[in-house]
Amino acid sequence: MSIWSERARSRAAGVAAGVLLDALIADPRAGHPVALFGRAAAGVERRLYGDARPNGVLHVLVCVGGATGIGLAAERVRHPVAHAALTAAATWAVLGGTTLAREGAYLAGALEGGDLARARARLPHLCGRDPSALEAPELARATVESLAENTSDAVVAPLFWGALAGVPGLLAYRAINTLDAMVGHRSPRYERFGWAAARLDDVANFVPAQITGLLTVAAAPDRRRALAVLARDGHRHPSPNAGRCEAAFAGALDVTLGGVNVYAGRTEHRPEMGDGRKPEVRDIRRAVRLTRVVSLAAAGLAVAAAWSLGRRR
Repeated sequence: MSIWSERARSRAAGVAAGVLLDALIADPRAGHPVALFGRAAAGVERRLYGDARPNGVLHVLVCVGGATGIGLAAERVRHPVAHAALTAAATWAVLGGTTLAREGAYLAGALEGGDLARARARLPHLCGRDPSALEAPELARATVESLAENTSDAVVAPLFWGALAGVPGLLAYRAINTLDAMVGHRSPRYERFGWAAARLDDVANFVPAQITGLLTVAAAPDRRRALAVLARDGHRHPSPNAGRCEAAFAGALDVTLGGVNVYAGRTEHRPEMGDGRKPEVRDIRRAVRLTRVVSLAAAGLAVAAAWSLGRRR
């Protein structure tokens, strides 16, 4: 057996094992590798911060470069069992599908029980909008939209980059996505410093978002309707990637997403996507099931792609 065939087997096995670990263990409450990276990135930010794009570019280069370097070192391990184990550990560390579905189910349970206070307190685990004045319908919409977008960010995108580039791809993607969450949002502090992180995240998520949209269409009860909404509305969102995911979910669930969102006192008016009614509390569990189906399909594709790409090399 050639070294490339052996490497393909170990990468595919590692990705599969990492997906299984995420399903069994999910994210620990303390000491998660991504949280450790976040603390390190915050330390680098304190040293490099300046209200200018070059400072943000340097911040991204140091943080993403460091994560990628660790991944390259792991990828050089030749023993197939060790390589598979490292790939599994990296895959588990960067995936968030199980936690995402659990957060959605938690919010569904809180709202089904009429506990708005508990739901409002939990929403920041999924998204950055201000929940303090949201009633049940808006909390439901926020949850469904967050499940749609994060199905790509937390599952499809890391699996895509893991299948394509192994451990370096897994760690580099999670570093990019974490930096975007930390500094890529619009605010007086990060308008220029966070520009590089936000644009790099857009690039890293472009193909995975398209894949997420198509997998969502494939999992929809009415595929024709879901595809029509994706094609018509996917480009209307301010984000070049989130819109594909949310439009596909809107079509698959036959609801209308979008509207007014409030982020720390800043109000944004998002175009509406879909032709159905506004989301209701009962739609959250439907969105959770859709997230799980899309995640499972993405995992199967990633394992097959890792095997196929390695053998072709």
